[in-house]
Amino acid sequence: MGEANFPKRLSEGYENFLNGRFPRERERFVDLAERGQSPEILLIGCCDSRVSPELIFDAGPGEMFVLRNVANLVPPYQPNDDYHGTSAAIEFAVMGLKVKHIVVMGHAQCGGVKAFAELQSDPYMRPLAPGDFIGGWIKLLAPAAEKLGKPSEPLQQWSERLAWESIKQSIANLRSFPYIATLEQRGWLTLHGAYFGVSGGELMALDESAGTFHQVAADAHHEALGKTPRF
Repeated sequence: MGEANFPKRLSEGYENFLNGRFPRERERFVDLAERGQSPEILLIGCCDSRVSPELIFDAGPGEMFVLRNVANLVPPYQPNDDYHGTSAAIEFAVMGLKVKHIVVMGHAQCGGVKAFAELQSDPYMRPLAPGDFIGGWIKLLAPAAEKLGKPSEPLQQWSERLAWESIKQSIANLRSFPYIATLEQRGWLTLHGAYFGVSGGELMALDESAGTFHQVAADAHHEALGKTPRF
């Protein structure tokens, strides 16, 4: 099959999969095919190609139900006749798969967050057209931006603060789903926030009671980055 029919990079990657991981995990794939999936974690992440949840968390097939969209946003519960891909995936994961955890994971240098921040910082910038899907989608960042107030520091720093605040807002929006609020109150579902540093590989987890983020596995991260390369 030529490049015109299917990307060469994907064909080569699939061949590597057939010659490596698939044979090693064949029994797992057969079991998943026969019994279906039963992941305990729904991870809501950004579709940014630099931030792969399965890679970051060393997850095997069937371990996580992953939902990715621009800027890892969760809209509020709003059932109507519009198309709700994100909400539908959340509903399936919670009500169909009965996941026990939902993790909203943002990341550094997010393009969607940056686009919204640029619109806030420059009053003369032309707004994205009403028919632009991204423009309408990233308006979900508005409540988080209002909590921060207008940018008073360099735009890059404010964008990162907005990314962190948007994780908190997405968790609040998750609680607007009636079944999520009920399951959380009964102790059957737990909501989490996380943030990944692309360059340094740091993983931060949200402490909701304090409203702050703290590094996960700090010692392991320090050890990994402090190792001397072997030649």
